[in-house]
Amino acid sequence: MRTTNSPHIPGRWRRIGSAAAAATALALAGFGAAAQADAATPHKVSAQTIATQVAKAHVQTTNACATTTKKGYASCDALRVTGGTTAFMEKQAAVKGVAPATIKPNASSGTPTGYGPSDLQSAYGLASAASSKGSGETVAIVDAYDDPNAAADLATYRSYYGLPACTTSNGCFKKVSQTGSTTSLPSADSGWAGEISLDLDMVSATCPNCNILLVEAKSASMTNLGTAVNEAVKLGAKYVSNSYGGSESSSDSSYDSSYYNHAGVVITASAGDEGYGAEYPAGSQYVTAVGGTALKKASNTRGWSESVWNTSSTEGTGSGCSAYDAKPSWQTDTGCGKRMIADVSAVADPATGVSVYDSYGADGTGWNTYGGTSASSPLIASVYALAGTPSSGSYPAKFPYAKAGTSALNDVTSGSNGSCSTSYFCTARSGYDGPTGLGTPEGVSAFTG
Repeated sequence: MRTTNSPHIPGRWRRIGSAAAAATALALAGFGAAAQADAATPHKVSAQTIATQVAKAHVQTTNACATTTKKGYASCDALRVTGGTTAFMEKQAAVKGVAPATIKPNASSGTPTGYGPSDLQSAYGLASAASSKGSGETVAIVDAYDDPNAAADLATYRSYYGLPACTTSNGCFKKVSQTGSTTSLPSADSGWAGEISLDLDMVSATCPNCNILLVEAKSASMTNLGTAVNEAVKLGAKYVSNSYGGSESSSDSSYDSSYYNHAGVVITASAGDEGYGAEYPAGSQYVTAVGGTALKKASNTRGWSESVWNTSSTEGTGSGCSAYDAKPSWQTDTGCGKRMIADVSAVADPATGVSVYDSYGADGTGWNTYGGTSASSPLIASVYALAGTPSSGSYPAKFPYAKAGTSALNDVTSGSNGSCSTSYFCTARSGYDGPTGLGTPEGVSAFTG
């Protein structure tokens, strides 16, 4: 098991017309009260000033889920911010012309302290697709244990940001056990509840029109989590996100064939949160392995910049050459004879983390900021959903490779996540590299096929 439960050391966001016009435009775009509050400020500030302020973001984190060293078990890849100032908070402070607020451990916040839907859609060129696509598509989230407040917390997040309601009663949201039961659910767990909230909120932020299916495994064993993946596919989901991982083992090929080999279905998996090194199921040849970046507001044409997420020697995106899994035919890098992690990436740095609402248990203090590749995996699964149903018999992990080196992907070329003997395994470069794969989404065209 590569994930630890110790706190991590400190690591590291425009104004249009009048304030009222900006607030109205953002509200119509579905960005909610938080965006309106930003627009209402009269303070004028340049993009360069904001970018400079954002660079000061630095946070402390804790692993959201209880860890285990047992063979055949996984931990979630979610990091909850417990202190410091996030990129979103630094951006807010620059826009308002005030000193940034500070997150305090276990303190509740009345408003978000991380990136919301408008930020993520802007960063990845998804605003148009998010408003017009996704209807009828179901993104499944697979996690361990039960979050009793999942539906209520999801409703709070979506209401705050002005997103369409996604409830059990309107048919948008459904929660089941790994056997498909809606009544006989696993035992509840506070840490995994935070993971579940993160996953549901990332689907909501990226694909507001998508239906969401939450499948809860009865434990964090690979067999139970894999059974939950099979149940998600059985229930009709064409996009299944897995925000967990464990140590690679000789059993992985068996898990591949039993749980993760679903042609015509998108299966995404987090690359890990402890820096350079491979984990499973990201190492499966049948999944889209998703790495993590630091996402910051910038004074460039895109308006954003990204680098490899690396906070410290023990915190950063995972990557590497699998010790066990065969290399899929669409991977053509020559330094790794087996499966190479990752394929693509998205925001995961807790310092540039995402807003999450979680009210269950000791970790459920309301609005929190989360990072980890647990954020990037459901985000990428939702981008696939915006792109449309995969063709029958296809392996969607292959799709981005057809767009390598094009404007459909933001090539991440700076940063590393550790030390390695083969440079691109752990260091970003032009084109494919381990930590960020082929890059991050710029629209949806790299995720269809």
